[in-house]
Amino acid sequence: KENSLPSSSDLLPQIADKGLRYDLTVPFARFVVQNRNEINFPFRRSQIQPVWRADRPQKGRYREFYQCDADIIGTNSLLSEYELICLYSMVFEKLNIKDYILKVNNRKILEGVAEVANCKERFKELTIAIDKYDKIGWEGVSKELYTSGFDSKSIELIKESVKTFTFNKDGLDQIENLIRTSPIGLEGIDEMREIISYYNSSRPNVKIEMDLKLARGLDYYTGCIFEVVPTSISTGSISGGGRYDNLTEIFGLKGVSGVGISFGLDRIYDLMDDLNLFDESLDSFTQILFCPMDKDSIPVLLGQLNEHRLANISSEIYPKADKLKKQLDYANKNGIKYCAIMGSMELNKKEVTLKNMFTGEQQSVKIEDLLILMHESV
Repeated sequence: KENSLPSSSDLLPQIADKGLRYDLTVPFARFVVQNRNEINFPFRRSQIQPVWRADRPQKGRYREFYQCDADIIGTNSLLSEYELICLYSMVFEKLNIKDYILKVNNRKILEGVAEVANCKERFKELTIAIDKYDKIGWEGVSKELYTSGFDSKSIELIKESVKTFTFNKDGLDQIENLIRTSPIGLEGIDEMREIISYYNSSRPNVKIEMDLKLARGLDYYTGCIFEVVPTSISTGSISGGGRYDNLTEIFGLKGVSGVGISFGLDRIYDLMDDLNLFDESLDSFTQILFCPMDKDSIPVLLGQLNEHRLANISSEIYPKADKLKKQLDYANKNGIKYCAIMGSMELNKKEVTLKNMFTGEQQSVKIEDLLILMHESV
């Protein structure tokens, strides 16, 4: 009826959208506050869980997706930022992802840009606008700034400042020349100098650039911010994060600084799939299939099955002594890399014929040596 209140079914979609978990960092801050008497600071955590965005679903943009977070909270030491840079290096090296750039910035430097451009009171509008640079370009950012009340002189100063610089002393010197009249901006410069000194001490295998266009839309970032962007395929960022000094304050606990990063697992999966970076052996959970050619071989292979499983080598035994072709077809269809074949001849020699199903190579292996060989191969 006209003027009647909406029904619960009408409200449910809106309520559900507003109730979806947006990220893992804010709930983590609440956990820290609730458990502050039990936590030993600095406190480190990692967490993998689904989160949601009000995005239109398409490749690389999902309403529901998985994040993997790593945080260090309870210290304002910039060694924490350096440790997260090292974590990036180790993670992407293990995943064999090489074509990427880690972009870094500091929100205090951005505040310095706003101060020099005489628009400090519009800092939020500034970060919202420049955070869209990759989507709408400088022309779009400029229009958005003008619409938000920035004058042409301020916009020109912002344009001169929000560029990409090398992640070294020379790059920071260039930035310092742009914002040298801003105390908060110089504080951000000093923080980045300290992080660069740690980076130079060991040079983790990660490509870094200082990008003053990087803003990170979330308001709770206060210091160094991160974003990882692939360079070979356009998929959007695959990781991001930064320093947050005041996040626990919204839950009643002041003075607890933290820094964290989040890996977008779905986008990383898409990237690795597009670049064919997954090992063929990952198509199957099973690493070795034991193939009995007669009933007498089954007890021996059962013993090997148990030994391999206790050694955390995922293993199966074909459920009966069947034709070899049928057993090998089973291994092929399930992506199993190794088959350990035993018939009467192998049983008498106390060995198996180990066949690599990916290469076609096979060799005779003594029973007592099989587990050692599998450890070296998987």
